[in-house]
Amino acid sequence: MERTGPPARSIGVVAAFAAALLAAGGLTALAPSAAAADTDLARNGGFESGLDGWSCTGNSGAAVSTPAHNGTSALKATPAGADNAKCSQQVAVQPDSTYTLSAWVQGSYVYLGAEGTGTTDVSTWTQSSADWKQLTTTFRTGPSTTRVTVYTHGWFGTPAYYADDLTLVGPGGAPAELPAAPTGLRAGTVTASSVGLSWTGSSGATGYNVYRGDTKVLSVTGTSATVSGLAASTAYGFQVTATNSAGESAKSAPVQATTTAGGGGGGGLPAHALVGYLHSSFANGSGYTRMADVPDSWDVIDLAFGEPTSVTSGDIRFSLCPVTECPNVESVAEFKAAIKAKQAAGKKVLISIGGQNGQVQLATTAARDMFVSSVGKIIDEYGLDGLDIDFEGHSLSLNTGDTDFRNPTTPVVVNLISAVKSLKAKYGDKFVLTMAPETFFVQLGYQYYGSGPWGGQDPRAGAYLPVIHALRDELTLLHVQDYNSGSIMGLDNQYHSMGGADFHIAMTDMLLTGFPVAGDQNKVFPALRPDQVAIGLPASTQAGNGHTSPAEVTKALNCLTKKTDCGSYTTHGTWPALRGLMTWSINWDRFNNGEFSKNFDAYFGG
Repeated sequence: MERTGPPARSIGVVAAFAAALLAAGGLTALAPSAAAADTDLARNGGFESGLDGWSCTGNSGAAVSTPAHNGTSALKATPAGADNAKCSQQVAVQPDSTYTLSAWVQGSYVYLGAEGTGTTDVSTWTQSSADWKQLTTTFRTGPSTTRVTVYTHGWFGTPAYYADDLTLVGPGGAPAELPAAPTGLRAGTVTASSVGLSWTGSSGATGYNVYRGDTKVLSVTGTSATVSGLAASTAYGFQVTATNSAGESAKSAPVQATTTAGGGGGGGLPAHALVGYLHSSFANGSGYTRMADVPDSWDVIDLAFGEPTSVTSGDIRFSLCPVTECPNVESVAEFKAAIKAKQAAGKKVLISIGGQNGQVQLATTAARDMFVSSVGKIIDEYGLDGLDIDFEGHSLSLNTGDTDFRNPTTPVVVNLISAVKSLKAKYGDKFVLTMAPETFFVQLGYQYYGSGPWGGQDPRAGAYLPVIHALRDELTLLHVQDYNSGSIMGLDNQYHSMGGADFHIAMTDMLLTGFPVAGDQNKVFPALRPDQVAIGLPASTQAGNGHTSPAEVTKALNCLTKKTDCGSYTTHGTWPALRGLMTWSINWDRFNNGEFSKNFDAYFGG
């Protein structure tokens, strides 16, 4: 039940009558000094200036034009995984003073609160509100409190909530002073694609912005950061600024760092490459294509598939399609000769392990060692250029309690990483390493990772992330399968569905921007270099769900490489060095009169 008071008009009449009596008696009424100074202290509480003054966890918040309670904007924040979409700001206050916090909210399980009060932190919430509802709470600051944090948040796994017209009414504190520029900026760990930075913090700072040249690339709350998505063997300059509610400091003194040569590199690929899978060990409705008949458009040819003798053996075998299934199959000698001819023409031929039916679980070190040995035998026998990892289904999943992609503990993940590193070490810098995970194992990790902090989630969610991360310096190319996928949340916290340019733009933007895993800002999957990324699509409507027309593919490429034709999605950068496209499959493209490869060649001038 809500407590109600006398109507405002009655309070006003009583107050006026009391004042008249005091005046008649020659008395002076002294109002409390705090009341005289009461004002709304919240900065941009109506979100008319976007998120200025606000910080939202996991990039969960955005200013939207509808619905708005008043004015033209409101906050929309979307919980994801372990992130409850908390949006907050620090406010200067006075000690030993009373404050009233209020906001209008809409949605399910929306919270409003204040912390750091120095007394009892407060919050209030509504279980469900289809229309705007006002939440209000009060608190008193402690004897030494000069800053409090006010916030809104939703609840785990619930839809987006909205907030508007947030106010904090009470006596104002001393205004924040602009922090000094950070000092002691230095480079730490440097890889082929990233530079670690650290610095000495500034007094009064609540956050820091990291700049690469004149471009702001990161915002963090601590005094260290890793800038990723860099090109190998390249010199970069970095600076840092300090921020608080007063604004942003001057930039620090610059520091220079040069990335290492690395092992992944371009793998000898052209600047823009076309990757396709060749049905080598089986036939289907697309027909069998001999290696010698693969059109010259294809820069990387993945032999589909090497498969295990059993799910957990690690023993991978490959053989050509039997003549009973593929009457036009070539001999092994002809196949090997055709591979050499392709390589002489600058093409790369890889063995692809797994596929839809080839479940591979390296649960033991024995399976790991067998994987290294058996894959090496295939590479040596056919004179191949490297390895494509196409683990699907239940090949990769995370054990309960394995919650940090940077330090995985699940044996099937740890052993796969170790096995690939061994193969890379054996074959050296020219070894081409590609991966073709499904969106469920990569981009879904923005919302969910493994079974989650409390269990109950699908343990496969995001399970490729530790593999990609651990091998990012060995990785030549990642081409996530943007098909046979459910709707996936992008960095705009909206769900995107396959079949059009929007899906490919949003999914690729995630790889090239990086993202907090399961919404945890302390566990950010760093961006990959654009030359390490290709977009995976089906070559025809028969090849898989989510076929994208050539016109829509062109739109996606325009958006990602030129920032045109982006539609409603706003990318976090422009990447003209995006490596290219991958498709399932070469066979289905030939069946479809080469529509996919012809579009690629027309776009990139092949």
